[in-house]
Amino acid sequence: MRVALLEDDIDQSRLISAWIVGAGHKLECFSSGKAMVHALRSESFDLLILDWLVPDMTGMEVLQWTRTHYDWNIPVLFVTRVGEEEDIVAALNAGADDYMEKPVKRSVLLARISALGRRLNLGESNSQILEYPPYKINLSSRAIEFKGEWLELTQKEYELAVFLFRHHGRALSRGHILDSVWGTSPDLNTRTVDTHISRIRKKLDLNASHGWSLSSIYQHGYRLDPGPVANSMHRPVQSVGSSGSSNN
Repeated sequence: MRVALLEDDIDQSRLISAWIVGAGHKLECFSSGKAMVHALRSESFDLLILDWLVPDMTGMEVLQWTRTHYDWNIPVLFVTRVGEEEDIVAALNAGADDYMEKPVKRSVLLARISALGRRLNLGESNSQILEYPPYKINLSSRAIEFKGEWLELTQKEYELAVFLFRHHGRALSRGHILDSVWGTSPDLNTRTVDTHISRIRKKLDLNASHGWSLSSIYQHGYRLDPGPVANSMHRPVQSVGSSGSSNN
């Protein structure tokens, strides 16, 4: 998961960061509410972890800003010393998904993060064949079928297409896409994402007539949206049969 942490205590930030990164997640840390909100204007994440009492904007204000300004339901976990019953209720009612009081234990925090990740990906399937009509993705052979033909895609084009389909309906920043598809590399920049988005848009012929729209979001990234036909027909299926060969 791509996680954003709001924590102004340096020792706490380092400790929680070590736990999260050690569990295999990617993490960005922010020491003030305004710094996190500034980042959220151009970046996307899979999870926000918020402290309550931080400089500039409280964690609650960051939560309210997030729920008001984003059209994707990003999970939010509060990790804070503010633990009165009315505060917990207020946070949950404002849109937080979970709440933990400090001091937290590593195993419990990581379990909560995993649970929120599963909730975010509730629509995903463990099947080797995923269908997003008129597209069929074969995860075992790393290939995508379109109208009965297997598309000629490079490895990264295939991985980018699968990432977009799995996260359809979400605004995904270029940085998020780079992290998830390419991994961290000093040799890459966001132009890499733009180039590959252009290629898969052309190769998959992503347009409204086929039930899917791949749109760019100014100063942010991209979003793949299903139309009414795709919404009514989309279903993961339990199958392992077909094979084939595995681009914006």
